[in-house]
Amino acid sequence: MEDGLKFIGFIRPGGILPALLVVAGAWFCAWVLNRFTDRLGRRFTERRLFIQQVSTFPQLAVYVTGIVIASFFAFRFSREMLIAVGGTVAIATGIAFKDFTASIISGLMIIIDQPFQVGDRVSFAGHYGEVTRIGLRSVRLVTLDDSVVTVPNNRFLTDAVSSGNAGALDMQVVMDFYVGCDQDIGRAKEIVRDAITSSRYTYLGKPWAVLVNQVIHENHFAVRLRGKAYVLDVCYEKAYESDVTERVMKGFREAGIASPAILHRGLPATTVAGDAVA
Repeated sequence: MEDGLKFIGFIRPGGILPALLVVAGAWFCAWVLNRFTDRLGRRFTERRLFIQQVSTFPQLAVYVTGIVIASFFAFRFSREMLIAVGGTVAIATGIAFKDFTASIISGLMIIIDQPFQVGDRVSFAGHYGEVTRIGLRSVRLVTLDDSVVTVPNNRFLTDAVSSGNAGALDMQVVMDFYVGCDQDIGRAKEIVRDAITSSRYTYLGKPWAVLVNQVIHENHFAVRLRGKAYVLDVCYEKAYESDVTERVMKGFREAGIASPAILHRGLPATTVAGDAVA
């Protein structure tokens, strides 16, 4: 009880309002900085990822500075206060805020170690999307269907995360196309190749390839043509897949190349006649 009264004595009643105003000002400055970097990224698209990555540090500095200044307004710093506050914070952090503290430490590790960065396309725990924010407590992903997924930072210390572009603007996209084993595979490969190289979204500055192998697709044999190429900007990923797929499907249709089939598409006339005679 006495310790509680001493702790209350460390609080400056007249400084609470200024402290709240400082915190609100820090939040507003971070919000303005976020809006500014978003507009700057849309203005200079080739530097969009770099601008988003750099903006993480000023926002963190604004929050930390705001908390420190607010603390000077709200508390009377002295040796007794430091001991009392330190002990209280240590106990509260260890018991009630264990996960929160782990997330903060993990956030600092993510910023320093950079397993992924703002703007990266990552796969984590069944979610796939673009990293839009790396905070002290959590990471935010925006999925391709425009859903916002918030993941606590400490999850990234124990689970594997896959980054598609690792800080680069371009990213490799893998597209699979299946045709029947009895089709013209050479012609089909040419169609996939032409669709990739002629797409306006393809980045030809990095290696690309069309790989062919025989697989079992939907319980029957098929030939898979796998196109592996880079898209110019990760934001065009789905538009790129759609563009190439439309070109390939049109080319297959014009060349008479059919999809895999379980049954025979037809038998030679001589075989049919022979069966009829038999």
